[in-house]
Amino acid sequence: MKNKNLTALKLSLTFSVCSALAACAAPASTQAALDTSSGLAEQPVLSSRSKAVLSDEGMRFRDLDSDDALTPYEDWRLTPEERARDLTARMTLEEKVGMLLHASLRGAGGSFDRSVDSYDLGLVDQMVNRNHVSSFITRLTAPAAKFAEENNKVQEIAENTRLGIPVTISSDPRNHFQYVPGASNVGGGFSQWPEPMGFAALGERNVVREFAAIARREYRAVGIQMTLSPQADLASEPRWPRQSGTFGTGPAMISAMVGAYVAGFQGSDDGLTPDGVITVVKHWVGYGAQPEGFDAHNYYGRFADLPGRSIDAHLAAFDGAFEAHVVGIMPAYPVLRHVTLNGEELEPVAPGFNRQLLTDELRDKRNYQGIILSDWLVTRDCNEICRAPTKEHPQDLSDVATSWGVTDISEEARFAMGLQAGVDQFGGIDDPEPLLRAVRDGLVEEGRIDRSVERLLTSKFELGLFENPYVDPSAAARILGDADVQSRAEIVQAKAQVMLQNNGQLLPVAAQSGRKVWLYGMGQEAARAAGFTVVDNPADADFAIIRTEAPFETLHPYHFFGSRQHEGRLDFRPGDAAYDALIEAKAAGLPSVFAIFLDRPAILGNVIDKADVVLGNFGASDKAVIDAITGRIRPEGHLPFELPSSMTAVENQDPAVVNDSRMPLFPVGSGLQY
Repeated sequence: MKNKNLTALKLSLTFSVCSALAACAAPASTQAALDTSSGLAEQPVLSSRSKAVLSDEGMRFRDLDSDDALTPYEDWRLTPEERARDLTARMTLEEKVGMLLHASLRGAGGSFDRSVDSYDLGLVDQMVNRNHVSSFITRLTAPAAKFAEENNKVQEIAENTRLGIPVTISSDPRNHFQYVPGASNVGGGFSQWPEPMGFAALGERNVVREFAAIARREYRAVGIQMTLSPQADLASEPRWPRQSGTFGTGPAMISAMVGAYVAGFQGSDDGLTPDGVITVVKHWVGYGAQPEGFDAHNYYGRFADLPGRSIDAHLAAFDGAFEAHVVGIMPAYPVLRHVTLNGEELEPVAPGFNRQLLTDELRDKRNYQGIILSDWLVTRDCNEICRAPTKEHPQDLSDVATSWGVTDISEEARFAMGLQAGVDQFGGIDDPEPLLRAVRDGLVEEGRIDRSVERLLTSKFELGLFENPYVDPSAAARILGDADVQSRAEIVQAKAQVMLQNNGQLLPVAAQSGRKVWLYGMGQEAARAAGFTVVDNPADADFAIIRTEAPFETLHPYHFFGSRQHEGRLDFRPGDAAYDALIEAKAAGLPSVFAIFLDRPAILGNVIDKADVVLGNFGASDKAVIDAITGRIRPEGHLPFELPSSMTAVENQDPAVVNDSRMPLFPVGSGLQY
């Protein structure tokens, strides 16, 4: 029977407005006092586009199930946990199974192309209404206001469902320099900071937290509520292509930096706040210990070796995340070999299917109660093109699968095994049928599904999305692209650089008007803005600046990720364009600055005898590099990993052990001052 004391009202769309440095409008509860024992104590801001609003004793509530009565999950005065339990009990099996899928918001026409600036809303409608998906990753790159509008459209579709469950929208990192599909994004007005490895080089925990708090406001401004970052992986194999997204090689340093990152994104040291962003720390565990550095997105990189007690350091790197009460953990891809954990040999399946790693080690030993989100496509079959693509049949996204260690069991059995291991949600999946079959066939009990659904719903309630899932596009446009924020980010880019060599005290180079510079690998604008005259001929220059990245090879050109990742050698050789430019500058008698992006630990033995200055960066604009060269901002970084002396030393080191190559050219911690 309907409550006669409730009056159904239509509420016009209401947004909180935020300043350039304030949290934007996303959560209803940002303007309410929070009582951790009994939910919210004051009226939050509500926003509805289709559902009515109920009034009760002067308070307002969204009628999300459209029954003209105040259902417990609609009552923001209850705790998030109470609301989650109530809503879970009202959901059908199909609705609950859809909650366990984390799909992709594709661009117009079903495209994964990041240049598309709008979603395929018809496809979104199908996934939300037919498959009951309520978590999505976005890879859209669009101006801030447009981005916010697109995410609002997704929330509007979700509002119209039977229970009005809002969508959680996630993203890979957006505030750095590298763009790798499935790992990171760039563009769209987000402030641009060094890669996480740059924060490790600077070594200032407060700077990491400052960055994360700014990024949090930018994410929430456009309607993103979850970040699939940071990486707490130990960068123990020098050839591994994903180490720039880590905080280096020291477990204690990584732990501290990850803790600061989590606190900044989630909004506090004690877990998620209403204006926070769910942080998913990855990859639990051992991902950085891959032989030859071959990444486990690929079939040829599906193993990691951690003999003896080498896994201990990889585990310790996650400690700071747990101290900050991280909401999400993502298991790693590779099957871990040669590992004994708690006296037992580790089962030879990927961590997303490994009960010893997820339940025994993570949930029981560390008392972790948050969300476990699998990495992408771990339940999909790896076909022949997935295993061995060719020039005639290269691997594309439809052929990507990462079901390592469980390729010989059925898809529904993989879902069941993942859930029994401890996974709550499966990344990159939008088809609920295999999981539904697993429940109907008795491989998974519905009660196990319920536990994951409650965890996932609790986070939505904590963020206030059930009160207000919408954002203000005009506020997003003000927050993203803020000049003061970007200026601060560029200062950090410059300071995080590592000066490895400064022969003859060439740096700082005075930015005298008319001083002539020959450039390779960078634009002319920043040099000219600093007062230099750019010349085309080395013979006419006073000095040279050569920008490059660490050497690499494309060893697996027909694999989707292998074709995009930096693999193989780390040493410079004749024929490498930047190395040849350095030789040209040397032949012209020019003092030279060799500015290198250390996305991997480059071998510089045949560089230091030709360059006067070697300046390493971990993501820096041309302006930030020029600022470090001129002394406008002094480089203060120290190497967060060692730079090996030779490829032979790299090949002989242990992929699971950090900084263990023989006689490194630059040991970890190297860095000069001027």
